[in-house]
Amino acid sequence: MQAAPSSHPPIIVSSLDYDRIEQLLESDLAHGLPGVDALEQELRRASVVEPQDMPAGVVTMNSTVRFEDVKTGSQHALTLVYPKGAGAPDTISVLAPAGSALLGLSVGQSIAWPMPGGRTLELRILEVISQPEAEGQFHR
Repeated sequence: MQAAPSSHPPIIVSSLDYDRIEQLLESDLAHGLPGVDALEQELRRASVVEPQDMPAGVVTMNSTVRFEDVKTGSQHALTLVYPKGAGAPDTISVLAPAGSALLGLSVGQSIAWPMPGGRTLELRILEVISQPEAEGQFHR
């Protein structure tokens, strides 16, 4: 039996990612995008740790993660990037609603995330394929 997705599971964000995303949210680039308010709320409730203290199974910026759309059962493997890196194959921007939903989740966690048009996206983290912090890259 699988646990129901939580709309607010506990999340962990590195201090470096936190600072960079805060700067991004204050920029004109993020102004008016759908989901920005939800991302700001997620950052406010996140446990913030130093990059070297980040557990390996957590989705951080520049992590490649395999996740499932709970409603459809479809699986995806994408790298969570800043907007300037989006558009490359198999990437998703942290400012995209699904990208915001992934940030800070751990393997096994699920989240129900608001989407434009009143829909809800339900994602479950299956695997963190690669994570910069786990690879000793603390400034990426």
